[in-house]
Amino acid sequence: MLTHINETREENLRKYYSADIAVVGAGHAGIEAALAAARLGLSTVLFTLNLDAVGNMPCNPSIGGTGKGQLVFELDALGGEMARVADIVTLQSRTLNESKGPAVQSKRVQADRFLYRQIMKSVLESQPNLILVQAEITELVTEPAPGGKRRVVGLRTRLGAEWSARAVILCTGTFLDSRVVVGEAVYPSGPDGMLPSEGLSKSLREAGISLMRFKTGTPPRVHADTVDLERLEIQYGEKHITPFSTLTDEEELNSREQIPCRIVYTNAKTHAIIRENLHRSPLYSGVIEGVGPRYCPSIEDKVVRFADKERHQLFVEPLGRDTKELYLQGFSSSLPEDVQIEMLHSLEGFENARMTRTAYAIEYDCADPTQLYPTLEFKEIENLYGAGQFNGTSGYEEAAVQGLVAGINAARKLLGQKQIVLTRESSYIGMLIDDLVTKGTNEPYRVMTSRSEFRLLLRQDNAYDRLAPIGREVGLLSEERYKDYIERAEMVKKERERFERTTIRPSPELNRLLEEKGGGPITVPVKLADLLRRPGVDCELLAAFDPTRTDIPESLRRKAEIELKYEGYIKRQLAEAERMKKLAEKKLPPDFDYSAIKGLSNEAVQKLNKIKPADIGQASRISGVSPADIGVLLIFFGIK
Repeated sequence: MLTHINETREENLRKYYSADIAVVGAGHAGIEAALAAARLGLSTVLFTLNLDAVGNMPCNPSIGGTGKGQLVFELDALGGEMARVADIVTLQSRTLNESKGPAVQSKRVQADRFLYRQIMKSVLESQPNLILVQAEITELVTEPAPGGKRRVVGLRTRLGAEWSARAVILCTGTFLDSRVVVGEAVYPSGPDGMLPSEGLSKSLREAGISLMRFKTGTPPRVHADTVDLERLEIQYGEKHITPFSTLTDEEELNSREQIPCRIVYTNAKTHAIIRENLHRSPLYSGVIEGVGPRYCPSIEDKVVRFADKERHQLFVEPLGRDTKELYLQGFSSSLPEDVQIEMLHSLEGFENARMTRTAYAIEYDCADPTQLYPTLEFKEIENLYGAGQFNGTSGYEEAAVQGLVAGINAARKLLGQKQIVLTRESSYIGMLIDDLVTKGTNEPYRVMTSRSEFRLLLRQDNAYDRLAPIGREVGLLSEERYKDYIERAEMVKKERERFERTTIRPSPELNRLLEEKGGGPITVPVKLADLLRRPGVDCELLAAFDPTRTDIPESLRRKAEIELKYEGYIKRQLAEAERMKKLAEKKLPPDFDYSAIKGLSNEAVQKLNKIKPADIGQASRISGVSPADIGVLLIFFGIK
């Protein structure tokens, strides 16, 4: 009888501590990974160190930005969650680089970080096939697999529970053996005063995973009532907001009141305070060991590196509608707290400012991403995936899209389906992952439009054209949403056709506007399309002179206009994308030993054996693999 009771108890515990897919970390990567897996029908458990910090934004309270906005639009086209919730919590929206071409324009919103967290936790708790668990994961459990590899089979928690899982996705953010540094104070901590993850790094190393040590930082938060906001330069949001998500009602979004941000500048006094205290900076004293992001330096680093610059721009941003806390973007620091206060008080309008949270630097472990396939699965440990800052990236958006891809692929592999690989020419997501797994990174990687050779093809307005078919095939984009995309695409097509057939007649008012834009007047009727092809001329400028103007969403009209204006450039990039696509069709064996090929340089052999490129295209992008090496590969494998 006792034996039967014990067997029943063990069986119940096995069922309790079991899931198809386990996701470690409930930040932006973990959320998308867990939701994707659960929505594709796999039983999923999502672990977090603190249930009150699900979807936390420990750094800037914003979503989007240069290159990052494109990622959010792409995530929506694939069926992810971040875009929809970002629209709900928008405090202010702006399109960056509006004065430049559409290839580099990116949407960025100020987000209510508290509301975002609340909504995301509710979404996770309401999702079928998904359970959310507060627990610290300290150990990865693996077993031998064919070919000398290993296979992940589960996880162990700090409390000793052993969870079985057929696949595991690591989304540990900046928590792995993390420590916070503020001046002389150095102590184990996660971001936002949370506990660090201790023990898992050791387990990962024992499993053969190579880890790196990176660093990031965040600025102080300030109580709004202690700042003289009237003395600061005001920054309003854009007049018309294009939503991140097609699920968002564009009219309702634009009916909400936007909260203005403000701008302040550092000055000679600020810089003097920083220089006088550089000896107390852990950044220069050697206390900080991790590598920080080159494109987001601390204020002390900026003052040293750009010594000739008289001031640096800082953005004063709200953290939410129901809080007095302000975020000081651009003022990231790891200097001692007393120095931070002095620096803060040197700013105009901040003479009596009170810090609510001190700025800090945080160091953490992350994985070398060249250990991953483009599917984000580890090469040497089957069914183990990495996503987000664990893969060496920075940013909520980079994390979210990696989580989505990892969640989709883990689910598809367990379901016996082909995993997806997004390419550089298809998306910024594909470029991000390709850069990571092919080139690796020696600093926290962030997406920028300048990284893409196809940025005119990868605009935020055409994300659905590029990725909706994949989202539908995968099963995350519903039939209803795909049908809505087809209808919107048809509207754009008809608007393009209308441009070509509509005639605009000359008038004094029109010619005055055209001359103001640097163009010549018209003396005979011309096609609307020909006027729109002129620099500086757009649909809004010609609205009063357009006799057949239709009532379609402004975002779709803008898309039609971009396709018309840049048609020639787009065709050229499409041709180059097609060439790259053909290189990707020339496959290479997955586990080949390249030292067997005579004629390859020693560096090429080393790099090819490390990366194990999937195709000739990927091999050609590996640093150290020359065109001559590619020629040798083509001959050896008989590829034409």
